[in-house]
Amino acid sequence: MIVTAVERKPRGRKVDIYVDGELALSMGRELAAERDLRPGRTLILAELVSLREEESRRGAMEAALRLLSHRPRSERELRQRLFRKGFSTRAVQATVDRMHELGYLDDATFARFWTETRQASHPSSQRMLQIELRRRGIESETAQEVTADVSDEDAAYEAARRRVRSLAGLEYQTFRERLGAFLTRRGFSYDVSRRVIDQCWSEQGGGADGEAS
Repeated sequence: MIVTAVERKPRGRKVDIYVDGELALSMGRELAAERDLRPGRTLILAELVSLREEESRRGAMEAALRLLSHRPRSERELRQRLFRKGFSTRAVQATVDRMHELGYLDDATFARFWTETRQASHPSSQRMLQIELRRRGIESETAQEVTADVSDEDAAYEAARRRVRSLAGLEYQTFRERLGAFLTRRGFSYDVSRRVIDQCWSEQGGGADGEAS
């Protein structure tokens, strides 16, 4: 097999490699230069396969670094994103291993980041947080550790405090039902929800008997 052309793409840092007149692969200009890919160079099939694997590994590494530069991610999330980008299983595994070695990929770090961000924007119960973390590939023990300091009472009050703005003017029964359903969806227990509902009702000027004062 003979390299018949090396054509630079109009955008980006890749080139198209043509072998025996057919497009064989696209790859980074740096790798093409390292492997001395130029018209007239002879390639054997094993070299072509090796080039494709190396390009996939480098591409997966670059994609992983870009993803992790924005925010921490769980190992499962990173794998899924790389697979969606079309990288091979071998390239994805090599990249995940390398990210672990560099300390860029750590499920506990991701879990802490995700929990803090989630509670700031969408306060939920400790149990709900643990369920959502496990769905993202975090082991149960790690999920329990990073949510250990979450106070359901505080989180429920913060969630309810934001919600009551849309419940102003309602009668107590309707107020209680709607706020209770909202807190239940966030994973809070009946007892926690009841105490928070009573507190919010009182702060809105409601009486202890459920009547507006």
